[in-house]
Amino acid sequence: MSLIADYGLVLLLLACLFGFFMAWGVGANDVANAMGTSVGSRALTIKQAILIAMVFEFCGAYLAGGQVTETIKSGIVDASVISPELMVLGMMSALLAAGTWLLVASTRGWPVSTTHSIVGAVIGFAAFGVSMDAVHWSKVGPIVASWVVSPVLSGVVAFGVFVSVQKLIIDTDKPFLNAKRYVPLYMFLTGFMVTIMTVTKGLKHVGLHLSGGEGFLLASGVGVLVMLLGIALLSRIKVDVEADKAFHFASVEKVFAVLMIFTACAMAFAHGSNDVANAVGPLAAIVGVIQSGGEAIGAKAALPSWVLLLGAVGIVVGLATYGYKVIATIGKEITELTPSRGFAAELATATTVVGASAVGLPVSTTHTLVGAVLGVGIARGIGALNLGVIGKIFMSWIITLPVGAVLAILFFTVLRAVFGGV
Repeated sequence: MSLIADYGLVLLLLACLFGFFMAWGVGANDVANAMGTSVGSRALTIKQAILIAMVFEFCGAYLAGGQVTETIKSGIVDASVISPELMVLGMMSALLAAGTWLLVASTRGWPVSTTHSIVGAVIGFAAFGVSMDAVHWSKVGPIVASWVVSPVLSGVVAFGVFVSVQKLIIDTDKPFLNAKRYVPLYMFLTGFMVTIMTVTKGLKHVGLHLSGGEGFLLASGVGVLVMLLGIALLSRIKVDVEADKAFHFASVEKVFAVLMIFTACAMAFAHGSNDVANAVGPLAAIVGVIQSGGEAIGAKAALPSWVLLLGAVGIVVGLATYGYKVIATIGKEITELTPSRGFAAELATATTVVGASAVGLPVSTTHTLVGAVLGVGIARGIGALNLGVIGKIFMSWIITLPVGAVLAILFFTVLRAVFGGV
């Protein structure tokens, strides 16, 4: 235990610094997934989007971020075959590796998966720094499968939502009147979905335990409040009944622009709850080992609230300083977005990410959003998609996992040398 005894405080400070760096990368790169569609469809300006995201990303990360963190912290590597010293250095190298790759990608405006980055880095250090047996390969399978399942599922949901919008509102004789009738239902769904996730999974970290029935009732109440607020906002938009159809369409998009503010909040919250794990999962493992003096490597320690707080603040700082670059890529280059299309993509993405977070599966928000935008594009015809940009995004996905692994091996080697060849 000499490493932890001799350098415990130094290791803890370094781990917090690396964790914050990784959270910064999540904010700079991945938050575009929450806000890109709102900015691309002109429902929000970049400044408005960043302000909304800062509030809801923070709330999602801090209130609802603990469930997925368990999967990253103890689900991928077999703690029983890794010494406490190697676990600490390995998780530190994983944070540094993933953070470095996200810094490179963010400065170039590439939307890469932070989940790929950290999972690849953790697998890299465990497989090559310890042994191939140190990785729970059976746990890696479902995570990798989720990267395929989540964009497909999100695409199907987005396709369904957008087709329902077309059938119920856009392709009707009175699109604006139908928008006033049906949009409150979409608003209820958005409020309900995010609230049920928060109360059933997230609020345990702040000491509030609700039963399933109580959570359902509270979520229904919040959904109704969001719906009533939406009805009040919609009543302020006036349309001349005799006006031509083009004017009605413009008014319908105005309605969806209002709705996108709700879905942007939902998406930011869902993203914070799921992707904060990429930064604080490894950090939580390090903190658990150091605080127990190397004894609790495999124990299920409670996630300290300050670790979630550090991750949440890191995400917000990353978003505020560098988030605009990747937001521009996601919002404007995959397909032409209007508020109604952006809404369908965002609601589908939020639904998929919230669902995944509820069952503890670390899905990639990037994959989920691109799948949703593809679903909306396919509903309009394949010509509506910018296939060149989509190809580049797919390529960035493919290289992210191996890059994360290689960087982790490199940093792991350096850290072992620095701390006396553990």
